[in-house]
Amino acid sequence: MLQIADTFLPYFALWFLMYKSLAISPLLTVGLAFLAAGFLVRIFIIQHDCGHGSFLGNRRANDTIGFIAGVLTFTPYHYWRHRHAIHHATAGNLDRRGVGDVWTMTLREYEAADWWTRFRFRVFRNPFLLFFVGPFYMFLIWNRFAPLKAGWRWHRSVLLTNLGIAAVMAGLVTVMGLRSYLLIQLPVVVIAMGWGVWLFYVQHQFDGVYWARQKEWDYEKVALEGSSFYNLPKVFQWFSGNIGFHHVHHLSPRVPNYLLEKCHLANEKFRRVKALHFRESLRCMGYRVWDEENGRLVGLGPFFW
Repeated sequence: MLQIADTFLPYFALWFLMYKSLAISPLLTVGLAFLAAGFLVRIFIIQHDCGHGSFLGNRRANDTIGFIAGVLTFTPYHYWRHRHAIHHATAGNLDRRGVGDVWTMTLREYEAADWWTRFRFRVFRNPFLLFFVGPFYMFLIWNRFAPLKAGWRWHRSVLLTNLGIAAVMAGLVTVMGLRSYLLIQLPVVVIAMGWGVWLFYVQHQFDGVYWARQKEWDYEKVALEGSSFYNLPKVFQWFSGNIGFHHVHHLSPRVPNYLLEKCHLANEKFRRVKALHFRESLRCMGYRVWDEENGRLVGLGPFFW
């Protein structure tokens, strides 16, 4: 309950301050957007924990908070929860890629692919598109639809979230006008979702990561070697809801974010996991494909291509 108070309330307060700041300076509004984006990332982590049923002890309470958080993060809560569960069941599995993960080809697949597939893959893995354009498209456009083959339950999740977003947007536009709404909402979403995608990326795309075919795939190794311990400065650790302790989370998703660090410190097995620091993590942007022969991620030439 304390996390709800120290996350949602400051986020709403910052929205009010950003609205008032528009009359002073748009630069002040953008500055406040960076802070608001941090709280929005934290809201997404709370939604994430609700999806695992770990945030609170009551499922209905988890689903209620998760849905509200999903409206604020432009994410259909129940449909996202379903896809994220698949991610946990298939992370690091070369034979079960494609749901809830970052598109990753093996070096052999890339070399055997036609020019159009290679082109699409390299465009997708371009850092600018992956961390700036991609999050904008995914959260504001792609999340507004479910695949035609998806069941009614998932279409309903998307529809209810869209209605919630429309209701919030209509109320805010009525109060502050469309221009003010867009000047506040768009920077916050772009910054927050870019940061969120970056956090997700480095959790499974780093030097020394474990990936394997189905017959060798091991759940514990995927957690401890295929999920990073992203050792962030305390302030960023707080805003990211301790998600840097991803090795703990993947081994036991029912541990809530507010207990991940405690679990890490209490268990020798967790403390032996090599930490990934921020400067080192920047090199992760250069990784493109999985080299099966050498068992590691490698690049494909120029950094931005």
